[in-house]
Amino acid sequence: MSSKLDPLVSFRNVQKSYDGGALVVKDLNLDIYPGEFLSLLGPSGSGKTTCLMMLAGFEFPTGGEIFLDGQSLNHVPPHKRNIGMVFQNYALFPHLTVEKNLEYPLKVRKMPAAQRRQRIAEALEMVQMGSFAKRYPGQLSGGQQQRIALARALVFDPKLVLMDEPLGALDKQLREHMQLELKALHRSLGITFVYVTHDQSEALTMSDRVAVFHQGVIQQVSAVNTLYESPCSSFVAGFVGDCNQLTATVESAEGGNCVVRLADNSPLAALNINDLAAGASCIVAIRPERLHIAGSGVSNAIAATALDTVYFGDHVRLRCQIAEQTSVFVKLPLTDGQLIDAINPGNPIFLQALPQHVRAFRPPV
Repeated sequence: MSSKLDPLVSFRNVQKSYDGGALVVKDLNLDIYPGEFLSLLGPSGSGKTTCLMMLAGFEFPTGGEIFLDGQSLNHVPPHKRNIGMVFQNYALFPHLTVEKNLEYPLKVRKMPAAQRRQRIAEALEMVQMGSFAKRYPGQLSGGQQQRIALARALVFDPKLVLMDEPLGALDKQLREHMQLELKALHRSLGITFVYVTHDQSEALTMSDRVAVFHQGVIQQVSAVNTLYESPCSSFVAGFVGDCNQLTATVESAEGGNCVVRLADNSPLAALNINDLAAGASCIVAIRPERLHIAGSGVSNAIAATALDTVYFGDHVRLRCQIAEQTSVFVKLPLTDGQLIDAINPGNPIFLQALPQHVRAFRPPV
């Protein structure tokens, strides 16, 4: 998202502790821009949901400040923030009809009855649920309830919409369908969406940018293609997408490049991501689709032994063993049928990767 825009939301040196000691969120600094779809991604306990709850007003920072449109939110109650919220469990009132569920936030804001009716009709139309106004939540499927929860978050024309694992309760096929629907709705409305998930494929599918959380700290905030192709640490490389990680030692370093030695003494040219010096231990990361089977004697190749193949529908995944390393995977397109058929368990092979697709990181602490 362009830095020429003023941020809609800013976290400044935000900290959060629940017990007065351990920090769940540590010195968080993050800008969220108007109209973007930002996902907060991370494992359980990484601080992403706490960050969202502080923005919504259900939790307050232990330190630092959160700003919305330049105004501090630190002492503003949730119902005065003009922020829509969608929960994983939908949080619909079971005793109220769909239209009454949508009317609730409008009544809280003391909107006139005629305007309420118009807003409800418009919000239901947005999520293609106009004919369900008189039904109760218990008469709706999970996907329909999710649409109603989203309509309720949009009905009062909020400045931004927050979503906490909103598709987590849906089955895989419906979840993937709803991902595309949410992305299309976001594009058509132009409202800022902030979305919490632990599912990296979900974050990559829908987002403009992704903030990766780990142990209360944002590790990287980037556009989805940059996050996948240019991770800044071994944690981000391993958490976002499939990634082979090998232990090695830096033999030489010059500028942003280096040569590393694997445990079997194989040399590999790589990008030096964390400015590692010669002699330093490192983690070498290579995406499975960036490894290719090659002949002996080629540059930047690793000797390996084929273990087995697994059919994935759109590709075949070859599992290999490299000396003194965990097993690695290679993604082979189905168009490589003859090559795939020729691979047998126990075959010695060479795996090649171009230097620009090999990344050397500082080992995690």
